[in-house]
Amino acid sequence: MTTNKEIQSLRNNVIPTGHASGTALYVESAKGSIIKDVEGKEYIDFAGGIAVMNVGHSHPKVVAAIKEQAEKFTHTCFMVTPYDTAVRLAEKLCAVVPGEFPKKALFINSGAEAVENAVKIARYYTGRQAIVVFDNAYHGRTCLTMTMTAKVKPYKWKFGPFAPEIYRAPFGDIKALKEFFITGIDPQSVAAIVAEPVQGEGGFIAPPDGYFQEVAALCKENGILFIADEIQSGMGRTGKMFAMEHWGIAPDITTVAKSLAAGMPLSAVVGKAEIMDCVHPGGLGGTYGANPVACAAALAVMDIFETENILEKSVKLGNHLLDRFKKWESRFDHVGEIRGLGAMLGLAIVNKDDTPSAEKAKALSSFCFDNGLVILVCGVHGNIIRVLMPLVIEDDVLEKGLSIMEKGLEFIEQE
Repeated sequence: MTTNKEIQSLRNNVIPTGHASGTALYVESAKGSIIKDVEGKEYIDFAGGIAVMNVGHSHPKVVAAIKEQAEKFTHTCFMVTPYDTAVRLAEKLCAVVPGEFPKKALFINSGAEAVENAVKIARYYTGRQAIVVFDNAYHGRTCLTMTMTAKVKPYKWKFGPFAPEIYRAPFGDIKALKEFFITGIDPQSVAAIVAEPVQGEGGFIAPPDGYFQEVAALCKENGILFIADEIQSGMGRTGKMFAMEHWGIAPDITTVAKSLAAGMPLSAVVGKAEIMDCVHPGGLGGTYGANPVACAAALAVMDIFETENILEKSVKLGNHLLDRFKKWESRFDHVGEIRGLGAMLGLAIVNKDDTPSAEKAKALSSFCFDNGLVILVCGVHGNIIRVLMPLVIEDDVLEKGLSIMEKGLEFIEQE
């Protein structure tokens, strides 16, 4: 039997060190919220492929859609000979993305590509160059998007020079943003403000109530486009289809990826039709953008949301997690604040003096993995435990996973 150790040994010889993995678990199969490795050991998945598997691993409808489309054709290039799956998916996305105005959707492959294209469109439409992003932001790893990303290691270190005309402002403080438009950048030079509704890699940081309403108003006042990076927070993760719905905000442009196609590489830029139409023919696109197999998977995902009460499940899951996390917050010295929104929640792991503890967070993650649970660590200080389990996780599996986390917290308390 092939073992994890054998594959790891081969990997060390053929895959670069920079393309690192958080575990040495090599997956043989995955179903729902359970991953099975090549040695037959099962793990509860609280990572969800980094927020990609909201409808669960290998959902029957997604698998069937992929098989059906693959038997027809896998690629013709939408820019050469298009097909209706992409068009039908665009119609559905335009209907669910916030905003009571005509919209259009561009399909590409990854979250970073979506953000990069959103910036291209914003610059083209406004005729301006500057882009404002925020402290703790994460937007990707391309030259432009790693410039937009806040954390230096591992995302930016030694990869410069960086893209020009990117300006970073404080997050969650409208007074500071207005001051930034005096001391940091003239708002008349700004094409767009790009914001994650809930900051993901930066530490599951949600803004105070009223913040995004004021940001949107500030954008409108200054002719700035408001771009919502919903790549991690979208597709039901916070209890709404898109997190900006919590504040009644309709961004000019929304970027979508991750759980859009349940593991198939697909992302989208969805925006006001007049904005999306500003670019000349051929100015947007890519060889694999709107891949037919990925679009078929995404159509299945949209059907699952419509027919299987996914948003209702997300709300229930979020409430359950928050209740359990609050109990841990009062019980364990190493649990600091609870962060996030809905089922996009994280726990700050701290030392007894309340300073961030990446060491304790890593110890908790290792304990959980050794006991059959996959969790993720994030945050600028590497001390936020985030949970992104499938929204369809069964109650008994969820309880088993939370019990492992609780035992892990007991373990790091004793260290």
